[in-house]
Amino acid sequence: MSLLVVGSVAFDALETPFGKTDKIIGGSGTYISLSASYFTKKTNLVAVVGDDFRKEDIAMMQQHGINTEGLQIKEGEKSFFWKGRYHNDMNSRDTLVTELNVLEHFDPLVPESYQDCQYLMLGNLAPAVQRTLIERLRKRPKLIMMDTMNFWMDVAWDDLMHTISMVDVLSINDAEARQLSKEYSLVKAAKKILAMGPKKLIIKKGEHGALLFDQDQIFFAPALPLEDVFDPTGAGDTFAGGFIGYLAATNDTSFSNMKRAIIYGSAMASFCVEKFGVERLVSLKQAQIDDRVQEFVDLVQFEISYA
Repeated sequence: MSLLVVGSVAFDALETPFGKTDKIIGGSGTYISLSASYFTKKTNLVAVVGDDFRKEDIAMMQQHGINTEGLQIKEGEKSFFWKGRYHNDMNSRDTLVTELNVLEHFDPLVPESYQDCQYLMLGNLAPAVQRTLIERLRKRPKLIMMDTMNFWMDVAWDDLMHTISMVDVLSINDAEARQLSKEYSLVKAAKKILAMGPKKLIIKKGEHGALLFDQDQIFFAPALPLEDVFDPTGAGDTFAGGFIGYLAATNDTSFSNMKRAIIYGSAMASFCVEKFGVERLVSLKQAQIDDRVQEFVDLVQFEISYA
């Protein structure tokens, strides 16, 4: 099934305890699309960049089967740029530079060839932009998934509530779930957030795994313990791409299949953090993904015998 991804395609400059980079390709749309491309053969991207964006980076996405017809290139303008420094625990970071550039007035245009999409992933953008894209589709997709962040809860609450009410799956981290719901307990938080409209909720807990909720069920997937974490940038977007990519590939939106999708998304995120930026994602083999998923299965598989 075809997948439509809207998100940022950008430049990042990163500093971690393991080193630093100059400008490298980043952005939610980039990570989501690359991750999803390992599952679905029809990933369509809507994003905007400036004319400073490298042609070889666009070619790299195309080589992964990502349709870039919806990637706008604004002449005479610069791409979105973010620079950050991670602390020693790799869970907290300081934003050093944010330059919105072309993203400040992004108008998401949907090519005609994208109109048949069955799955839609709304990467982290202004909620009004996310809603605009939904409204520009002539037919509602089978499943709409949305990512957002605490910034939009602070500056665009009404727009955020409107957009959240339109989606099937919301993906946020634990701090964002608490801020959105004003509840500390994640179980109570999930109930409040599901009442806002989504049918399913994913709460990401970074190195502590992820939770999947619907009205009646809860599923928890651990994060894989890794020897080396070089760069957590994009891990959440890579998770989302693996999750919705697997759903699109299997065309099954049941809770039981979403449990499998959580594992595939977690596996993709575990690759992402092993190198800077998208470096690890661009060179994966299917056998490596299969082996990594099996590691997750082995991690939680056990038997209980009752006397």
